[in-house]
Amino acid sequence: MASLNWIGKEAVMNHDKEVPFKLLEKVPSVSVGKESKNLLIHGDNLEALKALMPFYKGKVKCIYIDPPYNTGNESWVYNDKVNSPKIQEWIKKVVGREGEDLTRHDKWLCMMYPRLKLLRDLLADDGSIFIQIDGNESANLRLLLDQIFGEENYHNQITWLRSSSGKTVSRNLSEDTDFIYWYSKSSNYSFQHVYKPLADGTKAMYNRNDNDGRGKYRLYPLQKTGGPGPQTTYDYKDNKSKIWKCPTKGWRMRKEKLKALENDGRLYFEGKTLSEKAYWNERENEGQIANNLWNDIPNLQGSNREKIDFVGQKPTLLIKRIMNMVSNKKALVLDSFAGSGTTAHAVLDLNKEDGGSRNFILVEMEDRVARSITAARLKKAIKKNGYKDGFEFCELAKPLFNEKGQINEQCTYSELATYIYFTETQTNAEKKTIKVPYIGEKGGVSYYLIYEGRDKNDLTRAALTKLKIKRPAVVYADRCLVDEDELRKRGVVFKQIPYEIKVY
Repeated sequence: MASLNWIGKEAVMNHDKEVPFKLLEKVPSVSVGKESKNLLIHGDNLEALKALMPFYKGKVKCIYIDPPYNTGNESWVYNDKVNSPKIQEWIKKVVGREGEDLTRHDKWLCMMYPRLKLLRDLLADDGSIFIQIDGNESANLRLLLDQIFGEENYHNQITWLRSSSGKTVSRNLSEDTDFIYWYSKSSNYSFQHVYKPLADGTKAMYNRNDNDGRGKYRLYPLQKTGGPGPQTTYDYKDNKSKIWKCPTKGWRMRKEKLKALENDGRLYFEGKTLSEKAYWNERENEGQIANNLWNDIPNLQGSNREKIDFVGQKPTLLIKRIMNMVSNKKALVLDSFAGSGTTAHAVLDLNKEDGGSRNFILVEMEDRVARSITAARLKKAIKKNGYKDGFEFCELAKPLFNEKGQINEQCTYSELATYIYFTETQTNAEKKTIKVPYIGEKGGVSYYLIYEGRDKNDLTRAALTKLKIKRPAVVYADRCLVDEDELRKRGVVFKQIPYEIKVY
């Protein structure tokens, strides 16, 4: 396998291990709904992905990302260049003085490598990742993905015709396509065929109608035209009782299938040709099996396109097709370069269409984009389309655990309680609902935390009585001095306070 090298590679190869584990802090004023497993996180996506690891490692079914294309174009709302101050500061800190000599391609690879490693860890064993890019970094990205995901887990390069404008470019060709690389976590990946709508020319072929209630149909000749067909002796009796024997090259299908078509009134004889009736209303929602050229999803969808002040916004149809290929109705979908929030919009839309319960996690670095574009778009879509789900807008708070998995010695009660509640429920507790030692309630279970400093917290019978438990309940402390029978009678499950977490 070809190996990709660049300046700064050694400095970033294990950088994902050096990122501390930060807390997610809910911002109720920007969120929709009291509790939701849909998350929109504002912050550096490297830190956000690390913050998600304790809760979502190996659980994400589908990842779609649309990272900066590294064009140097400064007119984008979401700065599409690796020379942005935040990336420059990050490279200087991680790579050091060597970073001063980096080309823009080196910088882009340094930025992408640790993020892709964390994304791979978050994927479920049967999950897939789709990365959209243009020609600026496509060659580098393919080699980078081969190294991280394994070239054996590469499945396709989808070419999306995002524009058919045919602009004239001096001494060059108009670039109207993007590439979407598809990789999986393992060979045991989920997949199901998706379909393109049938072309108008194909629809026009369904021009026959027997007026029998079945609607329009087209004919598919059943005589084999290539090599020998299935061995069958099936002969067809036409409406004049003439027997048409099996042609020299055979029929396209076996006797049993042909007989079933005849019994269903689907055989049609004309001239010397025996055909099958194919009805339009049986395939109009299916269409043509999609290949890797997606030229049927325009970037501008007319009245179906949400009017967002965001250059580079992707159509929801694109993301929905990706999700339909590799995920189920309960899938967790992640986009760590969220931009205008198309991925979340597509999840909400698809749930409404098929009754699914998919959840999304978005990460957006730019504060103005996260609040004024991404969150605003989702709020508008939820209200306009009556989506049943909301989302929690979160900020990245200070690190609760360092890169070695040890808890911050200055950890407050509220911080620890918030972490425990999210671990249990995958939703964020609002600070105003935390009333020591009560953290909150979810799904009929109450959560409590006894914490007055590290290693000072015992669950005794007296403490248990003082808690005034709402059963069933989960109580966190350092030690439990109450026997199992007593806990069972009171509907309590004891758990130890997590002072350290597994290092990922």
